[in-house]
Amino acid sequence: MSEERTSEKLVELAKRRGYFFPASNAYGGVGGFYTFGPQGASLKGNLEDAWRERFAVAEGNMEIDAPTVMPEPVFEASGHLETFDDMLVECPECGESHRADHVVEDATDIEDAESLPIPEVEEVIAEYEIGCPTCGAGLAEQAVESFNLMFATNIGPGDADPGYLRPETAQGIFVEFPRLKEYARNQLPFGVTQIGRAYRNEISPRRSIVRTREFTQAELEQFVDPEGEGPDLSSVEDVPVTLYPATEQVADDGSEVETTIGDAVADGVIADPWIAYFLGVAREWYAAVGVDMDRFRFRQHLAGERSHYASDCWDAESEVDGNWIEIAGFAHRGDYDLSKHDEYSDERFTIFRQYDEPKTVERATVDPDMSYLGPEFGADAGAIVEELEKLAGRDRTAFEGETVAVDLDGETHEVPTEKVGFSVDEETIAGEHVVPHVIEPSFGVDRLLYTVLHHAYREDEVDGEERTHLALEPEVAPTFVGVFPLQSDDDLEAEARAIAADLRAAGLSVTYDDSGNIGRRYRRQDEVGTPFCVTVDYESLDDRAVTVRERDSTVQKRLPIDDLPETLAALRSGDLTFEDVDGA
Repeated sequence: MSEERTSEKLVELAKRRGYFFPASNAYGGVGGFYTFGPQGASLKGNLEDAWRERFAVAEGNMEIDAPTVMPEPVFEASGHLETFDDMLVECPECGESHRADHVVEDATDIEDAESLPIPEVEEVIAEYEIGCPTCGAGLAEQAVESFNLMFATNIGPGDADPGYLRPETAQGIFVEFPRLKEYARNQLPFGVTQIGRAYRNEISPRRSIVRTREFTQAELEQFVDPEGEGPDLSSVEDVPVTLYPATEQVADDGSEVETTIGDAVADGVIADPWIAYFLGVAREWYAAVGVDMDRFRFRQHLAGERSHYASDCWDAESEVDGNWIEIAGFAHRGDYDLSKHDEYSDERFTIFRQYDEPKTVERATVDPDMSYLGPEFGADAGAIVEELEKLAGRDRTAFEGETVAVDLDGETHEVPTEKVGFSVDEETIAGEHVVPHVIEPSFGVDRLLYTVLHHAYREDEVDGEERTHLALEPEVAPTFVGVFPLQSDDDLEAEARAIAADLRAAGLSVTYDDSGNIGRRYRRQDEVGTPFCVTVDYESLDDRAVTVRERDSTVQKRLPIDDLPETLAALRSGDLTFEDVDGA
């Protein structure tokens, strides 16, 4: 069965069984928006809970929930207004807009067209005579333009303030750094997590929930001292990883590298220890929630495809539909974000680094004579003072002559040195303000959900009948156990409902089903991915035992009713395997 065929069947199953489906279909729908049905919402919630447990709770990190709408100055400072663009090409015949890099990748052997400059993309479209994916009309003469992906809105009535729906959850963390650092007692490193919606006005949404206009991110911003010690790698150094470094991607005979986190750091394949640490943690976590490690790798970004803020970035990629898709990014954002917000806002985005012992340093200062500067330079006097202060900090030799040259808005002003009040004094300081660097693991929850379903999809034969089932990990399966009365009978139904209530009280996700024959009910739960089914029969009323069936193997065991909550809870947590369960 081809990967494309698997995808088609999975999307159909998702609609039929309530995982996900296009939104607003009653009004014709709109591309790039999906509703998660009962099963999908539950699976999504379980994946988010598992992520929170590993990347927030286990790491000792904070979690916040910031607004999804933020004012325009936030995105001016972050650079999103200028740089958060995709390449757009419009068909001259049908008027459909397409992402130019996707058009190139679909029609050629070029894998990372996003990293190419616009003129080169235009040349490729012309060289290959690429046509519109919708109607086939030629695109060779069409200009490729930049298109900003943010959704614009207004905040408030009347002459409202412009704002944007956040394109990532990260900015909600960065702008609150001055307060969050206080919660961390001004000690580095510390991490802040957030799980929430983000919005990007995609040019051409496609591949079901793989590329949408509204999606959920789970992000961790790890704030670190740029001169501080890295993380302890001992817990992840032996984790096996499949890496696809940039050097291998551009080499003629390049290939993926099988190694461990420890060796990758020692060999310089992964340059930053913090990035390496989170790759190791993520690899183990992905395996635990059901990603097939034979279809998983970490790919390093090429220089041309890195975001404007990243000095290095690795993507976690899963193979689905015969293609590699990004499901997480691990970026070294340096001090870009905090420095920008420090520059644009009225707050300080630094942390005070205490020295082990106070230091005596020389400090160059100016104390200008405003009785001279005011009349001489008028409205520019204040700006000239600011420039003099900056100049004193970076170039003391500028004050050695009779005048000091100050550049202001392209014009040079000469200020007599004697009016500047320049001096160099000794000062004892206890520490210094530093701008933390940021390491960001950013997970796409929707793409992860699609990957988990795709990797869990199975077709086999049971008792001579074809069967479809989702081999979901018990920890994340939306429904953990189905409870059935064998037949329509008041006594059996009463017992089955009582068992279902007891299992729910034990914290398990339970579905009750008395519709159709028992084989059909098993098939329904197999297709949803329910790990276990409990059947109440007439013997159960006498011996107080039930039949428990395991999804993947279809093996059945007879277990006491009184032991069910404890046994099933242990199976869900992984403390017990079904093989080890003693049954009649």
